[in-house]
Amino acid sequence: MATALILLAAGQGTRMNSDLPKVLHPIGNAPMFAHALASGAALAPERTVLVVGHGADQVAAEAAKIDDNILIARQNEQLGTAHAVLKAKEALSGFEGDAIVLYGDTPFISEATILRMVEARKTADVVVLGFEAADPARYGRLVTEGDTLRRIVEYKDASEAERAITFCNSGLIAAEASVLFDLLEQVGNDNAAGEYYLPDIIEIAWKTGRTATAVACDEAETLGVNTRAELARAEAIFQASKRAEALENGVTLMAPETVFFSLDTYIGRDTVVEPNVIFGPGVTVESGTRIRAFSHFEGCHVSMGATVGPFARLRPGAELANNAHIGNFVEVKNAQIGEGTKVNHLTYIGDAEIGDGTNVGAGTITCNYDGVFKHRTTIGRNAFIGSNTMLVAPVTVGDEAMTASGSVITSDIEPGALAIARAKQVNKPMLAVRMFEKLKSLKAKKQKGQ
Repeated sequence: MATALILLAAGQGTRMNSDLPKVLHPIGNAPMFAHALASGAALAPERTVLVVGHGADQVAAEAAKIDDNILIARQNEQLGTAHAVLKAKEALSGFEGDAIVLYGDTPFISEATILRMVEARKTADVVVLGFEAADPARYGRLVTEGDTLRRIVEYKDASEAERAITFCNSGLIAAEASVLFDLLEQVGNDNAAGEYYLPDIIEIAWKTGRTATAVACDEAETLGVNTRAELARAEAIFQASKRAEALENGVTLMAPETVFFSLDTYIGRDTVVEPNVIFGPGVTVESGTRIRAFSHFEGCHVSMGATVGPFARLRPGAELANNAHIGNFVEVKNAQIGEGTKVNHLTYIGDAEIGDGTNVGAGTITCNYDGVFKHRTTIGRNAFIGSNTMLVAPVTVGDEAMTASGSVITSDIEPGALAIARAKQVNKPMLAVRMFEKLKSLKAKKQKGQ
């Protein structure tokens, strides 16, 4: 059966004490709501609807960066969770299949749990996700009879017997879309807050001849993020999970607690990651590489057998071919580094393409920016760039060409040529001694005058 995701992301999140909408606060360098989307992707949903409210335009813009097929529904007034889900009805017009309600501030729901909810839909009209709570006091209780979910009772409305129940409501629901919206339209707001509550659909389902059941997950999956402290806790949980995943996948982390990942980080097996490495968004590292200490990555691709660092920075658009070497205090941005090429010391390579087997000496800079436009440097195969070379783009260095150390290269170099672009050295005998004597004399006169 086809599935659709309804992701609620309309809340203001006042306890975050932030101008940024709550669901845009990052975990693993991705907006909080992106984690629930990633888990829901296991269903290959036919449609995904994001219900936005506070900071709607900002949230919608971030969603478009993730997937421009995400449909946006707006909840201009926050009148409760049932009201929020009902706002997705128009976006799901004509859809036939199951709808899964997720929350943008509940980032750790797993793919396996969502799949179990969908499986449970084969035996019940409505499926609610529950969990055994260590401290259930503030949660709604799931009142069950065997596999049957009879009702959801809020703590303040529960009897003593119901308060003793530790099986609690996570808020996540699965139902056939048309059934879900039919139930939602019957939800009232006759309560102290005057809001429309999603859990009320369970009682309505039974009254209208439908059935309900509950699926259990680990309480850790239901962690909601409402404060900065909870955000910090969520980041720690995410990082611990990614580190464990990397180790399980055959990656060596020499000091796991010092390595930080993003949601989309991919690292191949037999890679060794030394301490204090940060993987920003959009990083792929293939198998058998070595990432040395204190290196930083974002938006880049590192191929098999490459070595990076220590103290290296790969910025967006950096592409390293097999067995490339990027050394200490080297920065690479929007540049392709060829197979076996070495850029080992104190160098900036930006907006460039370097062929296979080339050696780039220490202190080399591709001067790519003229103050208005970026320009590109192209270096061929098996070239040798002498230390402290300035390559003033746009410029091309041919295959097997060489630059003399200290050169400022402003013109193309043909293949196989040696380019020397520096002033001729002139030695002035004893001039240094005379200059220092003069300077010291001037300093003495100045101090005496004071």
